[in-house]
Amino acid sequence: MEKANKVELKIQGKYALFTDPLTKIGGEKCSYHIPTYEALKGVLSSVYWTPTIVWIIDCVRVMKRIRTQTRSAKPVDYSGGNSLAIYTYLAHVEYQVQAHFEWNMNRKDMAGDRNENKHYFVAKRMIEKGGRRDIFLGARECQGYVEPCRFGEGIGDYDNYGEIAFDLMFHGFDYPDEFGKDELHARFWRPKMIDGQIDFIRPEKCTIRKLVRPMNANPPQSVGLQEEGLFDELDTKTV
Repeated sequence: MEKANKVELKIQGKYALFTDPLTKIGGEKCSYHIPTYEALKGVLSSVYWTPTIVWIIDCVRVMKRIRTQTRSAKPVDYSGGNSLAIYTYLAHVEYQVQAHFEWNMNRKDMAGDRNENKHYFVAKRMIEKGGRRDIFLGARECQGYVEPCRFGEGIGDYDNYGEIAFDLMFHGFDYPDEFGKDELHARFWRPKMIDGQIDFIRPEKCTIRKLVRPMNANPPQSVGLQEEGLFDELDTKTV
């Protein structure tokens, strides 16, 4: 990788529900006060993703005051029927996010697709368009929206606020096709927000991990333009 390939975007939405996926089995849910690394990575992946790259979230800036709002829900029980539960969402959220991409070195079959300029400008164009797929802020019922921004510009509610420390919090998953092991791990860390900004540590720097379950990486294989007979087919269609 020759360049930083950094992108900056604003994410906003009416509601957000950032939780530890390991506790999403059922019952009542309560959002973290700040977005998780994995949730922001999911937003970037909805904006633009290809197996050639891995999104790395550098930092997030919380622009609006952290507010919560409770809503009643009727989740489906595993035994059938519905039950009444109270979900606690974040309300009227807005973030500035800085991230960059790196090559997924575990996808050697995509080595021929490692073109920095192509992926960088496609990602920037997708941010300007609002993303390739729908944006969700932690849960499917929380629609989000993205647009370009300059990280650090504008007035945030937590500018000059000082430090806020959070306790143990879910960071993200180590997926086999990115981690290189046939196991799924959950990562945890203890974030700090200083003047409204949270600097994420890289996934490999997380020291607290929990094995979720064995999992084999079985991604679709691709040889790109080297596929046998592809050019012959294209030539035929051109003629």
